[in-house]
Amino acid sequence: MDYGSFANKFFSNNREEMGSASSMLTQYDIEEVQEYCNNLCRFSQEEIVALYERFCQLDRNAKGFISADEFLSVPEFSLNSLSQRLLKMVDGLNFKDFVAFLSAFSAKASSQQKIELIFKVYDSDRNGKVSFKDMLEVLKDLSGPFMSDEQREQVLSQVLNEAGYSKDSYLTLDDFIKVLGGSGLKMDVEIPVD
Repeated sequence: MDYGSFANKFFSNNREEMGSASSMLTQYDIEEVQEYCNNLCRFSQEEIVALYERFCQLDRNAKGFISADEFLSVPEFSLNSLSQRLLKMVDGLNFKDFVAFLSAFSAKASSQQKIELIFKVYDSDRNGKVSFKDMLEVLKDLSGPFMSDEQREQVLSQVLNEAGYSKDSYLTLDDFIKVLGGSGLKMDVEIPVD
């Protein structure tokens, strides 16, 4: 899952068309965003301004939040095999929540933050558990027609067995952290600030 390259393309789009949105963001606003995100937000002040410019570009009607349709206007987002799952997470985000969501893509984000985001992608029904069926659905989204249902089930069963789980297991966030904790996930994004 290469979330980082998706995010890099997402932020590099049409910077020259953004106008002067940054002039509306004060030092107080930036500090408020950093405080709101608490320890999650690892963006510099310049990166927050760049994120605000991108947010304003996406929020075409200046409603103060970004709708699913506005997110889908970004080609890299709409073409992403997990876009429908991600839409559930991003629809209706205001700027502070937008920055908090994107903090998992920061190079400074912890592995736990990244795993928590991945867990939310898998846990589409938001019950705090990921079932074999949930994992199969994500694997199907990722592999498309390149794998049969039987192949997906075999691969997933083997991965779960190697991690000490079975098809009947429900993985919690703690289980995800145990399984993926040492994997060195790469979901870094660079926010262009010039």
